[in-house]
Amino acid sequence: MLDAAATAAITATIDRPRIERRRRLSSAALAVTNQKVRRAYSPIVIAGAVRLADFLLVSIIGITLYFGYVVPRSGFYWEYVAAILGMTAAAVVCFQAADIYEVQVFRGQLRQMTRMISSWAFVFLLFIGASFLAKLGGEVSRLWLSAFFFVGLAALVAERVFLRAMVRSWARDGRLDRRTIVVGSDRTGEQLIEALNAQDDSDIHVLGVFDDRNDDRALDACAGSPKLGKVDDIVEFARRTRIDLVLFALPISAEIRILEMLKKLWVLPVDIRLSAHTNKLRFRPRSYSYLGEVPTLDVFEAPITDWDLVMKWLFDRVVGGIILLLALPVMALVALAVKLDSPGPVLFRQKRFGFNNERIDVFKFRSLYHHQADPTAAKVVTKDDPRVTKVGRFIRKSSLDELPQLFNVLRGELSLVGPRPHALQAKAADRLYDDVVDGYFARHKVKPGITGWAQINGWRGNTCLEERIRHDIWYLENWSILLDFRIMLQTFFRQKNAY
Repeated sequence: MLDAAATAAITATIDRPRIERRRRLSSAALAVTNQKVRRAYSPIVIAGAVRLADFLLVSIIGITLYFGYVVPRSGFYWEYVAAILGMTAAAVVCFQAADIYEVQVFRGQLRQMTRMISSWAFVFLLFIGASFLAKLGGEVSRLWLSAFFFVGLAALVAERVFLRAMVRSWARDGRLDRRTIVVGSDRTGEQLIEALNAQDDSDIHVLGVFDDRNDDRALDACAGSPKLGKVDDIVEFARRTRIDLVLFALPISAEIRILEMLKKLWVLPVDIRLSAHTNKLRFRPRSYSYLGEVPTLDVFEAPITDWDLVMKWLFDRVVGGIILLLALPVMALVALAVKLDSPGPVLFRQKRFGFNNERIDVFKFRSLYHHQADPTAAKVVTKDDPRVTKVGRFIRKSSLDELPQLFNVLRGELSLVGPRPHALQAKAADRLYDDVVDGYFARHKVKPGITGWAQINGWRGNTCLEERIRHDIWYLENWSILLDFRIMLQTFFRQKNAY
């Protein structure tokens, strides 16, 4: 690897334009970006996890009481287990119907407790009624049924008390907030922010407003939210702090202005919506999505969120861990071959773009001669490139040089599948990639991957950059866990344009 001094010098050179962009942010924007921000938790995932916890908790209690009291006296009957699972499923359905699987309800105490107790009692009354109609009342242990009711209720109450404390702690840390910026610093924007702030238990946290106008229509603050800068500053602002939602307070009639702004903002991994609370043109209610009572029109959605993000995280950790264990003997042989082939370190570290343009250190087996190392990737490796070692040609052609990136996956910097991470100074025809392709950074809406859709279709190395980006965007828009499995399998059989 390069020594610390050389790496620092290269990084400083690469990041100089980024540092200059930071200086253009207003003092108000810098004050927001300097605040400590924690990772957000998805309300959808939290609600789903609570449903699963309820089902498992109640089922375990019912089955434990059954084996502890009924089985020693009457023997084992599958009908009891089926009844327990049926009652548990009915309880979860009733809890859902009572609207207690919402984060706002988790924060409260009285409302969720009364709804939960009444729903739990209803399930047992339903079971008793069904047993009576089926003439099975005499075969059901009354002591077991009573114990199941009271112990299950006590466990659910205790769980909700613990959950309430957890949710309130997360809320204090800002993990449940939707960090929002508003585009439009005028009276319309002020009305929008007032409407958002007036809602009880809202998870919308307005950080500030952005507006390009410098005339009397642009306010310095909207409903207490400061003006943070111009629309051109939003991309850099979102790269420096967590943004979950961009909300346009501009009227639909400002179509040209909105489209020009969207061309700049669609590269960000955030939800982008157009507020419709003051528009006179009304669509059917289901055309809108709502922020509490405020109607909005969806423009762009962040890719791979909520349960999809959980599935991809599990895929990376589980499958990545298995592949790493299986690959360790091969990695040891490759490391030995690299060491014997030419002088220099076995591993090569390179700065690349990660999620939302974060800088990450990507590891590879060294495939170039050490004295000709290119840590900025200023020159693309081509066919018969004299900088590539003998072993390097083989491991690049077979993609074995990528195996150390499995450690990046387990560290959470890469995914197994995603757009390939490009080096910071990667160029096409002596122009940086983001200067060649409009919207290039949209591929960074998700974590980059060791392999990807563009790679298995032959768009890697010295090939058409536009096609590579087009395939990356297609992957973002069509992602599924099955697609990731397909790409992983095809990676072993399609290695085109690797030099």
